[in-house]
Amino acid sequence: MEKIKNCRACENKDLALVLDLGSTPLANSIISEEQLDETEFVAPLEVLVCQSCALAQISCTIPPEQLFRNYAYFSSFSETMLKHARELCLRLNAERQLNKDSFVLEIASGDGYLLKNYNELQVPALGVEPARNVAEVARKCGVETVSEFFDGDLAKKIVDMKGQADIIHAHNVMAHVPNINSMLQGLRTVLKDTGVAVIEVPYAVKMVERLEFDTIYHEHVFYFSVTALNNLFKRNGLILADVEQIEIHGGSLRLFVSKADKQSSTVLALLDEEDARGFGSKEGYETFAKRVNNLKSDLVDLIKKLKKDNKKLAVYGASAKGSTLLNFCQLGRQYFDFAVDRSTAKQGYYMPGVKLPIYDPIELVKQKPDYVLLLTWNFAPEILKQQEEYIRLGGQFIVPIPKPQIVTSCAEPASVYV
Repeated sequence: MEKIKNCRACENKDLALVLDLGSTPLANSIISEEQLDETEFVAPLEVLVCQSCALAQISCTIPPEQLFRNYAYFSSFSETMLKHARELCLRLNAERQLNKDSFVLEIASGDGYLLKNYNELQVPALGVEPARNVAEVARKCGVETVSEFFDGDLAKKIVDMKGQADIIHAHNVMAHVPNINSMLQGLRTVLKDTGVAVIEVPYAVKMVERLEFDTIYHEHVFYFSVTALNNLFKRNGLILADVEQIEIHGGSLRLFVSKADKQSSTVLALLDEEDARGFGSKEGYETFAKRVNNLKSDLVDLIKKLKKDNKKLAVYGASAKGSTLLNFCQLGRQYFDFAVDRSTAKQGYYMPGVKLPIYDPIELVKQKPDYVLLLTWNFAPEILKQQEEYIRLGGQFIVPIPKPQIVTSCAEPASVYV
């Protein structure tokens, strides 16, 4: 673990602390029964904002080898993610007129959930996925995958092996890369002069607006505004040509990055809007910490009241964001009996820090807890639909973000972000 003294992107030393979530375990470090009595690794979880380039980032760097070589997240377990990926691939295939002579690259390609769509379209594709266990799943699905970390050196090898790419996908990975300039230099190397990089990142402005503090964990080194992204791409010889706001993961940006295009009116308008709201510096984050602590107080009070009323409680989603929320709020086995998750890679293990056992979601119907805290609130509509039987039996969900809400039917709440 290393604490930074300079901005990772521009090396400026003027870093302002805007949120401190205390010391927490690594959010995806699920533990086995044999490890329950061992001391867990914890590290400070603090968000800083660079006063020069506006990039929000955590203070501690955990080596990527420690975080990502064996990983417990598989995108294919989410129907929402599968649909999201397929719609995008079909759209790009039509817009860019791809064929058997085209080449698509994905950085952090996971279990092949996205690239398998290009396989079906008979468009050559290659994935780069450092988690060896996840890469192996992708290969079994027929997705050619290199199990390495993407950087400038690997980029040159890919060009030698496959040529330059018409499309580069990089979804929810830029936030994970401490040496972000090296990644973007590599991306520029692989991208054709006429190509486009399609990048998705959670939007820091939405994170602040909607109090999505649980999206902060050690894997997420960065939290991006359009202002920070524009500065970052310029520094690495790339152009943020266009941007779309999408609702996935609580509010994200879909970026279209190239080598030569002009910036769209949408990009210019968002830059102006962020400047007016103070997201070019720490000003946009000034009340964030206070509002987060107020949310924590409201949620803890609700859980304590339900427990005092002898209600049986569980949690849904042994997710990274769930780990941040439970550990920051100090909500563990004194309140909840168990956690459930659809990922078979997590079942039979325990959540980090709070050490809740992780079961198959069928346990909600079997054990009938009165309330379930929905930690994967970003997939709320999908999960509530899957749990119609539990709700029919009288079960209720608690959606914690952007404020604690009790949900009694699959049709609510309208304010849940997906």
